[in-house]
Formats: sequence, structure tokens, C-alpha cells
Amino acid sequence: MSGTAGQVICCKAAVAWEAGKPLVIEEVEVAPPQAMEVRLKILYTSLCHTDVYFWEAKGQTPLFPRIFGHEAGGIVESVGEGVTDLKPGDHVLPIFTGECKDCAHCKSEESNLCDLLRINTDRGVMIHDGKSRFTIKGKPIYHFLGTSTFSEYTVVHVGCVAKINPLAPLDKVCVLSCGISTGLGATLNVAKPTKGSTVAVFGLGAVGLAAAEGARIAGASRIIGVDLNPKRYEGAKKFGVTDFVNPKDHEKSVQEVIVEMTGGGVDRSLECTGNVNAMISAFECVHDGWGVAVIVGVPNKDDVFKTHPINLLNERTLKGTFFGNYKPRSDIPAVVEKYMNKELEVEKFITHSVPFSEINKAFEYMLKGEGLRCIIHMEP
Repeated sequence: MSGTAGQVICCKAAVAWEAGKPLVIEEVEVAPPQAMEVRLKILYTSLCHTDVYFWEAKGQTPLFPRIFGHEAGGIVESVGEGVTDLKPGDHVLPIFTGECKDCAHCKSEESNLCDLLRINTDRGVMIHDGKSRFTIKGKPIYHFLGTSTFSEYTVVHVGCVAKINPLAPLDKVCVLSCGISTGLGATLNVAKPTKGSTVAVFGLGAVGLAAAEGARIAGASRIIGVDLNPKRYEGAKKFGVTDFVNPKDHEKSVQEVIVEMTGGGVDRSLECTGNVNAMISAFECVHDGWGVAVIVGVPNKDDVFKTHPINLLNERTLKGTFFGNYKPRSDIPAVVEKYMNKELEVEKFITHSVPFSEINKAFEYMLKGEGLRCIIHMEP
């Protein structure tokens, strides 16, 4: 594989030329990795709602042409200067956030918010030299989240690459590089429900169901799923959800309904929608004295969280999390091992699969709200 090291590689990539328009499979040139970078051969990638959100570009600065994609699995093709812990042939998951291992956050056991490599949605170039590694006929194409996995080859900072067990099937564990780990870690690392406890999960998309899966693994006795879409209820049972609440079915607020259902409130709640009212409900539905609510969803920039301070004085705790509090390089390999040891099922998150040439179908499924994760096979 390293016969191409140091050379420009020509390959296929799905390019977004403008907001909301179908991606176009193009021939792109991928430059060799520079200092502290690695070039990866992507074998499988999947579509996450974040890709769709920035492709639609309704609420943020549009940056096009761009190669999206950030949930993926692949193999190291070559490494740049200074890279010592990866070599060609290693099996890896590229991650949208990083771990430099040198900053205060990386040295802290309590944080995964790396100063150098934390998520940056506006940056379309590499940190090393402020340039893109992708070109079409010499014209630069922007990166996305430092990963750009909708390309047969991509260049990523070494701090955003998790080296995993080579026996792990990449077409399954690729989904652990973003949404599933975010929800799972929010429960296991932040909410930390105890065996026999009650848990409420707001939003039953892939992240919310991963949060529910975490509660199931932790031994929760009751998992209440809250969603406006009743079609999601049947599928959610596979992830341990025992009760369902549709806010549209009640005149009372969701938090009042859950407090009544549970005789005082749930022990833990996780908000996985990004809707600020759901965040308030998730906090106000936990039990006084010990209840913990965890915010996982990303709010709109103008949202304001309002609650009466007495809710905090009555010993309820409100927490936030980013990527499930996992450090990408240090912790994600162990999440893959959970799958390998059959503690965690990822197959049930994968509902569709398409060849790379039909990548736009994956967008159609997500826009229609069909399924959870669609795996895109790079090789026919």
C-alpha cells in the first residue's frame, strides 16, 4: 500500500458543489500527508445528521465546494513526518474531534476538549499549513471536520485517528466514530445510571438510542423514550426502551407526565435532540435529591435555557457532554472492544447500505427520517 507514499493519489470523492444540491462523484487529487498527518484509505463511511445539517447550510456559514463525511473506518496508507504511533496498514477510525495528548485538556482526566483539535465546523483546511489536501484540476476543495470521509482517500491529523483492533469489522464499527459513541458515552461516562435505576431519553434517533443502549448495558430497570414520532417506538424496544411518551398526546408538560409516571421523577435523563425546550424538560423531570440530567444535543446559537434556580437548590444536577466524554485516541479503541466482546451491539443501528456511487440515496433516507445509519461501501 505504501507504494503510493509521498505521491499524489487520484481517486473518487463525493463533492458537494453547493448547499443542498446532490453530491457529485468526481476524480480528485489527494496530496501526501504533511507533518503530523496521515493519509487513509476509507473502506466504509456512514452518514450522520451533522453532514446533512452543514450540507443544507441553513444555519451556518456555507463553505463550498466541500467533501463531507466524518463517520468512517479505513486503513492507513501513509504517514507524514513526526507520526510515530501509526504505520501503513493499521486499521483506524477517523474522528471529528482530536486528542493532541499535550494540552491541558488532554492531560486532564476530566476533559476530552483538546485545545488544538477540538471540533471546528468552519475550518476547511489542514491546521499544519492552512491548505487543503484535496484538489480538482488544481483547484482546492474544502475539508469537513478534519475528516472528509466521502472520498476513497483522505488526509487527517494524527490526533484525530483512533487505532483499533484489526479484527474488528470496519463495516460495523465505523459507526462508533461519532453518533453511537456520543450517546453511549453520555450515559455510561456522564449520567452513570446505577443498576435498577430509571432513565428518560429525549429523542430516539441514533444518538438517543445509543444513550438508551448505554442505560440497558448499565442495568436500568425502566427506560422512558420521549419522541414526537410514534413510528420510532417499536424499533426503540430493541435498545431497551420500556415506556414511551409522545408530548403531543398530553396537555401537561412532558416533565410533569414523567414525574407522575415515576413517582417523583427519573434518576437520570439524557437530552438528544438539540431542542432547548426538550433540554428544560429533561432537567425538570429528574428526581430531586439525586437526579442528573445530561445535555447531549446541540442547541441553536440563540437558544436560552430557562429554569427556576430552586430546581438546582433541590439537588438536581445538570451536566453537558461532548462526544460522550471519550478521548478519541485513548478511549475509542476500548469501545470497539466492547463490540468485539459482545457487550455492545452495533448491527441494530445499521438499517441501510449503499455503494459509494449511490451516496445520495443515504441523504434521501435521512431526510425522510427512514432508518438510523446507512453504511456507504467505498469499493463496489
